[in-house]
Amino acid sequence: MIGILALQGDVREHELMLEGLGVSTRQVRKVDDLDALDGLVIPGGESTTIGRLATLYGLMEPLREAIAGGLPTYGTCAGLILLADRLAEGTQPLLGVLDVVVRRNAFGNQNDSFEADLPIRGMIDPFHAVFIRAPWIDSVGESVEVLASWEGHPIMVRQGHILASAFHPELTKDQRVHHLFVTMTKEI
Repeated sequence: MIGILALQGDVREHELMLEGLGVSTRQVRKVDDLDALDGLVIPGGESTTIGRLATLYGLMEPLREAIAGGLPTYGTCAGLILLADRLAEGTQPLLGVLDVVVRRNAFGNQNDSFEADLPIRGMIDPFHAVFIRAPWIDSVGESVEVLASWEGHPIMVRQGHILASAFHPELTKDQRVHHLFVTMTKEI
């Protein structure tokens, strides 16, 4: 059972992708929803809104404890921002469990959204990635593996049981990134 933080953003798109891989999902809106999960997805959306709602509903510390305690977690776009240890600029609620510094909306605003064929470490063929007001990673800690970069900026990383991407694989028909995450949940 993989939980999807369901406060705002691409919740249904992640459900469909995971269910297409034969994985059961549960929407996470309160602390009890975190019980007995094999993994957690933090979707894209508005990172500030998701962080504020998670704080309002008392989810920030339980999420931080569960992820720091080893719950496999995948964050896409806003999810990457929430997982980050620090922002390059500005302030907002962060979980601080991924040793990266993230720059929000680094590729520009909504009108600057784009798609690109992206080489990802471990995948033979490029992944057609969708970037929407995407962040990039300014710097990574020693324990963070960069799986993909775009224009010199890391945009997909793994730190042990945490996977994060600046793009939205849930908006494509390609299941490989979600398959990678499901595999991680079985390894840990």
